[in-house]
Amino acid sequence: MEKLLCEYYHILTDGQVQCDLCPHTCILHNGQHGICGSRTNVDGELRSEVYGRPCALAVDPIEKKPLLHFLPGSECLSLACTGCNLRCKNCQNYDISQALPEDVKSAEMTPEDIVDYAIRFYSRNKAQRHHSTDTSYEGTLSIAYTYTEPLTYYEYIRDIAALAHQHGLKNILVSAGYINQKPLSRLAPLLDAANIDLKSFSNDIYRHINGATLQPVLDTLITLKQNGVWLEITNLLIPTVNDDMQMIRQMCRWLVENRMADCPLHFSRFFPMYRMRELYPTPLTTLLHAREIAKEEGMRYVYIGNATDVRGEDTYCPNCGELLVKRSGFHVVSNRIANDGLCPKCGNIIAGKW
Repeated sequence: MEKLLCEYYHILTDGQVQCDLCPHTCILHNGQHGICGSRTNVDGELRSEVYGRPCALAVDPIEKKPLLHFLPGSECLSLACTGCNLRCKNCQNYDISQALPEDVKSAEMTPEDIVDYAIRFYSRNKAQRHHSTDTSYEGTLSIAYTYTEPLTYYEYIRDIAALAHQHGLKNILVSAGYINQKPLSRLAPLLDAANIDLKSFSNDIYRHINGATLQPVLDTLITLKQNGVWLEITNLLIPTVNDDMQMIRQMCRWLVENRMADCPLHFSRFFPMYRMRELYPTPLTTLLHAREIAKEEGMRYVYIGNATDVRGEDTYCPNCGELLVKRSGFHVVSNRIANDGLCPKCGNIIAGKW
């Protein structure tokens, strides 16, 4: 498949180009690729190396993204291309996110191929469940851009997402949110839900651990919220790195002040990975303390992820405390929230897309 001409770049002198997609604004000589590894200067034009070349394609429960207040119990077609514009030392999918396209096996699938695959899977599952008593989900309702950093294959997302909406499918972005505002504002109307990985609430930690900066991620959260995208936030707590409780309190206070108190916040447990194998898993007490602080600061839906020893992913009514959605791992055991989104006990509105 031919390398697609990228949007959001401009031409400099001597055959150089400057990418305008993310805050790195990479300046590239002919043949050079950006920090993301997936956008390359080809004879004075910025082209995508990964458009139409997914390296991962799978059907996941939507809870795996994680999204707990968006179509619970449904499935999503998850896809990824190689590349990432961050350099997280704890990267979980480093074999594809920190790799160049030529180093990873990939398929060739146009946006039409992806949407057709999702529709066929959805139709097949719906037919199979027509006579079944299992009403937990009805097949693939969404396409999730995930696993690596989807915003580095921006044009591929844009084209798939536009086509998906035409066919009644939802679009989900799972991202670190490191993008400039102009391209994000154009993409946002095509998105239905997003989980943004807020690495920490410290610019120094972002620079040292993630190879990025904090403010563009905060801007992304605000833009998605303002555009009506259902938003959930993940904060992976890494021992001795970003588990300072005062910083967590400041983060939660900022979220509440910026009208995100109803956005589910996921404190996720760290396990040694990639270039952080010398550390230890996040203590459960740290996760529980962070959840307490978040609730004290006004966050209404706070979850604990990657911790099987704690029932941290059930949904309770923030008004009366009633158990509404019981989960086991990535699966919904019971869901008492009707399509109107009301608590059946007290009538409180439960934020989400049910």
